[in-house]
Amino acid sequence: MAFLDNILLSLESLKANKLRAILTMLGIIIGIGSVITINTVGVSLSSTVSSSMQSLGATTITVQLTQKSEDDENTNQDVKIRKFADSTPGKNDLITDKMISDFKNDFKDKIQYIELSRSVGTGTVSNYDDSSSSTSVNVIGINDDYLKAEEVEIIYGRAIKNKKDGDKAICVVSDKFVEDALGLNPKDVVGETVTITVNNMPKTFFVAGVYEYEQETVSTALKQEVTTSFYIPIESARIINGDDEGYQSFKVVSTADTDTSAFLTTIGNYFENVYSRNDSWTASASSLESLISKFTEIMETISLAIAAIAAISLVVGGIGVMNIMLVSITERTKEIGTRKALGATNTSIRWQFITEAMVICLIGGIIGVVFGVSLGIVISKLIGFSASPSISSIVLALLFSLFIGVVFGYAPANKAAKLNPIDALRYE
Repeated sequence: MAFLDNILLSLESLKANKLRAILTMLGIIIGIGSVITINTVGVSLSSTVSSSMQSLGATTITVQLTQKSEDDENTNQDVKIRKFADSTPGKNDLITDKMISDFKNDFKDKIQYIELSRSVGTGTVSNYDDSSSSTSVNVIGINDDYLKAEEVEIIYGRAIKNKKDGDKAICVVSDKFVEDALGLNPKDVVGETVTITVNNMPKTFFVAGVYEYEQETVSTALKQEVTTSFYIPIESARIINGDDEGYQSFKVVSTADTDTSAFLTTIGNYFENVYSRNDSWTASASSLESLISKFTEIMETISLAIAAIAAISLVVGGIGVMNIMLVSITERTKEIGTRKALGATNTSIRWQFITEAMVICLIGGIIGVVFGVSLGIVISKLIGFSASPSISSIVLALLFSLFIGVVFGYAPANKAAKLNPIDALRYE
């Protein structure tokens, strides 16, 4: 019998026993639906967070001080690693302006920007319309390249120029901060003063420029409270903090034609050599690109593990299919005997019932995919992520449902194929 005829026979059989067919498919529907739902939500979360991290600068390389270990291979042979080093770098351990300048000169064809920053902490400003309430800002000291590297757009006034501004009490604020906290039009605030409380001390700054605030994707998705950045010259930040001159870390933005992965290794080796004579600290390089890759791998592993647990219900569904197929064969014993008497081979009988099991599982799989994708989209939207159903997982789920049909349909089909035609015809 042709494969198409087997399919038509299977559909006729399902049509004759609709309720039983639906109950049989239920395990497959739940199993496939669960797997697709988990996969859709996982892919949506991963792609949203990855795109957000990409916008933060996936190709940006961070150079940061780290403590040395005794097996550090880049330490000069005549330098002995201290076993009980300080947990924080001292003044002489910090990355100096000269180190950064030399580094920039050595790789000027590969470096687009070098970001320097100092976090001062959270500052608060009394709101213009209610002095009992306040708006919080992140006070950050920055160098000339910072705003360019972070693609912060100045819409009014100017950016901070450290050679010009030095330790002047100027700031660059967001248009959102100006509107929400000061109640002013952003274009009218340049040259005005703003007083913020930082480290329990009031500080007054002149507004040099206003930048356009852009809501971060993750903040939008998680509905986090917005706290904008309040930029001041990096030297002003150092004085406010009482910090030593030097940095524990800085960021490098490479040029567009530079291989970031290769340059990452080059930078790491360069600063390990710079710190080869330091007895407790070295500088290592890392990038968001590697973190994004690791995050994606972790999310895929978690989704796969949860999907594997959910797939257990597919086994239950497969057992249900096997059970119903055995019942169906018992009910259709005379039909099988008649077909054999008319010349049907064991192989054709076997394929008839395997095809029926496959059709049951495939229909259940299709319903499960529709259910899973729909539920995954709803959940993704509810938690604020853009839904991203995976086509490959959908195809794989449907193929797996067919596989379940073959595996759990074979034993009943084989039983039907081995029936003695005489006994089958006598069966009541």
